[in-house]
Amino acid sequence: MKDTHVARETQQIKLLEDRLKKITRIVRSKKLSKDFEPSLKTLSRILKIMLDSGPDAKTSLSLGANLNYARLAKHIIWLEKKGFVKSTVEDSKINVGLSEKGRIFTSMILE
Repeated sequence: MKDTHVARETQQIKLLEDRLKKITRIVRSKKLSKDFEPSLKTLSRILKIMLDSGPDAKTSLSLGANLNYARLAKHIIWLEKKGFVKSTVEDSKINVGLSEKGRIFTSMILE
């Protein structure tokens, strides 16, 4: 019984390591799969948080929007590629905030 538990735990750790590597690769390369289509509901949650609180770290955004970090990162990268958000470095952390184009886009989505 104990061997089964250890094997299952090892398998779960391996899955988590694989997911973490994938998330890290997405964030570092800022590349999305060609078939990625952002969710309008998710975009509106992210953009509302940015509009209300201003530029913030991705971790804070994921908590505020109630999204896991990987999902948030994909949507942030999509928003960056469209020019709706921009990243800035402040106090050795990366903050993401709305661009002027992003403010216009946000006002249209949140109406």
